[in-house]
Amino acid sequence: MVYQADQNYTVPDVDVLSLLFDSRHCDAAEDTKIHIEAGNNANSVTKSQARDLTQKIAYGLRRNFNIGAAGPGKDVVACISSGQPLLPVFFYGVVAAGGVYSAASSSFTTPELARQITQGCCNLLVCSPDTQEVAVAAAKQCGVPLNRVLCLKSSPEWGLTSLGNNQNCISNEKLDWERITNKEELENSLVCLLYSSGTTGPPKGVLLSHSNIVSAAFITGELGREYTAKRGSPFEYRTLAHLPAAHIAGVQGYFINPFYMGGPVYWMPKFDFQKFLDFNKRYRITFFFSVPPIYLLIAKSPAVTDQFEHLEIAVSGAAPLGKELQLAASQKLGKGKTFISQTWGLSETTGSVTAMPWGRNDDTGSVSPVLPNMQLRLVDDDGKDVAAGQRGEVLVKGPVVTKGYHNSPKVTKEAFVDGWFLTGDIAEIHGDLVYIVDRKKELIKYKGLQVAPAELEAILLSHPIILDAAVIGVEQEGTEVPRAFVVVGKKISEDEIKSFVKSKVASYKQLRGGVVFVDAIPKNASGKILRRELRDASKKTTAKL
Repeated sequence: MVYQADQNYTVPDVDVLSLLFDSRHCDAAEDTKIHIEAGNNANSVTKSQARDLTQKIAYGLRRNFNIGAAGPGKDVVACISSGQPLLPVFFYGVVAAGGVYSAASSSFTTPELARQITQGCCNLLVCSPDTQEVAVAAAKQCGVPLNRVLCLKSSPEWGLTSLGNNQNCISNEKLDWERITNKEELENSLVCLLYSSGTTGPPKGVLLSHSNIVSAAFITGELGREYTAKRGSPFEYRTLAHLPAAHIAGVQGYFINPFYMGGPVYWMPKFDFQKFLDFNKRYRITFFFSVPPIYLLIAKSPAVTDQFEHLEIAVSGAAPLGKELQLAASQKLGKGKTFISQTWGLSETTGSVTAMPWGRNDDTGSVSPVLPNMQLRLVDDDGKDVAAGQRGEVLVKGPVVTKGYHNSPKVTKEAFVDGWFLTGDIAEIHGDLVYIVDRKKELIKYKGLQVAPAELEAILLSHPIILDAAVIGVEQEGTEVPRAFVVVGKKISEDEIKSFVKSKVASYKQLRGGVVFVDAIPKNASGKILRRELRDASKKTTAKL
């Protein structure tokens, strides 16, 4: 059975820069401030300035480093930067030059960055001042000359400077980008490499095209416009960049979508909860996408008062948001009138595959309906479609789906079946609502019965004393049993936690693997739990016994 929306949109055949700077579809005016430093709102970039800088950066990259000289999609430029207003403009410049933007987490260590440079065959590296030390060390390890390591600064002055010879790489001359309207060329292009979360294995470079990025912006943008048309008054789009920019939430969610919707992004260099609260209030933020750990802080922190009273649209993704947490956090938003919706997608789908139509709420724990232009199937372990209402692995088709993984033909081949992308997520569909159960590889199998860690985590987080939680499966007497790792705010015993869970779940879902008290749950930069670290810790503990 194929699940899809009742309508499809006609996505324009256009490259991403033309969509943003030239297209009638983009709502930003020439004088619209599209990127602003949250700590100093006098430091801002308008659409007109962004176009000018894009062309000047493109010329500098082509003239000084031959980026794009051999044709588009061949030269990979790695970028490790904290959040700053010029970061998206640098992305536009790389694309305009014909290069490929490879986003690296600003929290990377030298070996992690070196691995991405090597895997992507990058010969140009860009950093921010706070990531410069790691960038220089990784460049040295990979044999990248220091003059091909650039430092991007948005404050106190704008700059893109070579660390080897102090050359300013923002040229006085300009290079315009290639306008592309050929559908096949757009679909087969390569403009961005985003690395998968690496929660279950080494990160893989996801190939994203003009078509992927334009489709993602256009489809979600139409949802917003339909909402605005129905309510009869304009929606003032303002968002706060508080998540890492090296993930799809950063590239699509901060570089592209707000610009397309005609609203500013206020940039934080890194997440700080108190500043996050202050900036939301100061700039009257109306829209944000965030992740469950941040909604957990919003729900449980007494510091949250009136900071979110102007918030109209709140979206959660990257990991499951339990129904209880969804309700608790929503009560703190928009004077209690803004309900958090959930979206589901991956780097491989350029972000969202499901999303709640603006103005509609759902409190059943779903990740919303399937977006227009997308197709979903649920299949069993044999690849056969499951019956309606039954669980199965989600397969996806649509214009946002990647062509595969960088320099990984074998992995790419394994990721697709008859043109359908295998997501690795298990879901149910009831009515038009999709419910993500968990990752296929993370399901715990107790005596043949499946236990979803996300379900138990949501229950644990509903306890007032438990601040954070994660669940994994551990081997015990020839089967797997659930083990919880918890962060607590006050003293509580293992038996009390077990009893709390026992009162809410079937017998086979109980915490037979025990409860481990920890100071923090290991997570990646986008908030996903690093279960492999918990499994490794459990194995070491077991080995000592």
